[in-house]
Amino acid sequence: MKTIAISGSPRENVGKRDAKELRYEGKVPAVLYGGKEQAHFAVVITELKDAIYTPEANFLEIDINGTKTKAIIKELQFHPLTDVLLHVDFLQLFDDKEIVMEIPIKLTGTSPGVKMGGKLVQKLRKLRVRSFPKDMPQVVEVSIAKLEVGNLFRVRDLGEGVYTVTNTPEDTIVSVGMSRALKQAEQQGGKK
Repeated sequence: MKTIAISGSPRENVGKRDAKELRYEGKVPAVLYGGKEQAHFAVVITELKDAIYTPEANFLEIDINGTKTKAIIKELQFHPLTDVLLHVDFLQLFDDKEIVMEIPIKLTGTSPGVKMGGKLVQKLRKLRVRSFPKDMPQVVEVSIAKLEVGNLFRVRDLGEGVYTVTNTPEDTIVSVGMSRALKQAEQQGGKK
């Protein structure tokens, strides 16, 4: 999986006043969980843009005063009116501990049902995947090469791999429905 490097500076004071000062300076207060102790630090907001505003799932390498730690973003807090990033929680990664991440779905192939005029409807854009960090996929590929009109592809159809998808097995990922033009053509063909 792709790794993005960011650097942070440790925070001496932890509180509302300190957090407001950091935000005024263009920094975001952050906490790193998962290790022996929580690490409170601040990150320049521009360094986080590549990690937050992307459809991809990424690992992060956080450098705090020369100490590098591999992590993922666990939670983001935004201002309810301005959508300004207020706080970030990171989760430290360990090779022997499983993690759960939202991984994007990539559709592959060409559906014969779409070629015949069907309408492709993608219900899920991301899946919750549980695995060890080394086995975490960048994307979950779903082949639509066999989907005819009226067919669908569910989570249970993914099969087994080195990772586990924790979504409900009955959840539909993608389906091929009838388009209006196809319905009209069928209705006109049935009247004759």
